[in-house]
Amino acid sequence: MNSFAMGQPAQSYEYSTWEDYQGWPDDERWELIDGQPFAMTPGPGFRHQDVCLGIGTELRAFLRGKPCHAIVAPFDVKLSDADIVQPDVLVVCDQSKITDTHLEGAPDMVVEIGSPSTNSYDRTFKLSLYAKYGVKEYWLVTPYPPLIEVLLLDGDSYRVHSVFAAGSTLASPTLQGLAMVLDDVFDFPVSEDERVEEIRESTPPYGRAPRSGD
Repeated sequence: MNSFAMGQPAQSYEYSTWEDYQGWPDDERWELIDGQPFAMTPGPGFRHQDVCLGIGTELRAFLRGKPCHAIVAPFDVKLSDADIVQPDVLVVCDQSKITDTHLEGAPDMVVEIGSPSTNSYDRTFKLSLYAKYGVKEYWLVTPYPPLIEVLLLDGDSYRVHSVFAAGSTLASPTLQGLAMVLDDVFDFPVSEDERVEEIRESTPPYGRAPRSGD
């Protein structure tokens, strides 16, 4: 197999299975959706990893002593012989699904941390895949400006349950009692240029309202 842009399918379509996947080079990261290989190399950047560690740490602390377990990527999730993914963070409550090498079946919750190269992939292919296999809760995370969209499975598709931004505290419909302070999770340096740009983007694209007498 050859590497392609992260979150992009292999240019020459080749139907692959769990058996094929296990034989691929260890220094390349791939996911399979309906047998189609998607390249996940090169690895994610600093902010992605910082947020991933933050969310994983918060979930691990919350779940300590509870039947559910949080796992951080890279860890294979085998949904079927032709559907294999590596969510950034996952929560599984059925301990019988956890093996030394992979998760056998769907987790209860998944977290995907977006980047310019994976946003479309996370919001199309993986969203449909997670709904198909019954993942109850799906978080779509934007590192900067900080944003977490919590989606809840409703029948065979997802609906937006809630959206959390900087300064707020996330509550999960699946993990009752979770109170995740986003400012503790999104704790990385931001340049002044980025802060100014964020303020500019939040300014309405229209002038001030006319005052009486103008």
